[in-house]
Amino acid sequence: QVPLEDSGGGLVQPGGSLRLSCGASERMFREYRMGWFRQASGKGRELVVSITTSRTVGTITNYAEFVKGRFAITKDRPKNTIYLQMNNLKPEDTAVYYCNHVRASGADVWGQGTQVTVSS
Repeated sequence: QVPLEDSGGGLVQPGGSLRLSCGASERMFREYRMGWFRQASGKGRELVVSITTSRTVGTITNYAEFVKGRFAITKDRPKNTIYLQMNNLKPEDTAVYYCNHVRASGADVWGQGTQVTVSS
């Protein structure tokens, strides 16, 4: 099992931008789901965005309501890498962001997490 390698976090002022990266394996891009979660201090882990690939319904991208229009997930298949472009960041976006892979069985693989802090 190749661990997910997430990176790109940092300190940014409100309204700023960051791009997170996650290096994965070829298998993780084939099946079943890739995406990003986040966990703020004292809070539970929550979905930011996911991409699900299914033989029956194709590809489904699911964004959390609080990031629609601000964040975007992209894939670079030759590099087995996904990105999270984050624009117009808000203090409420402050959290540890985790890259995530879910197998068809439901088993999870997680990156180590990268800290995003949005503050003046």
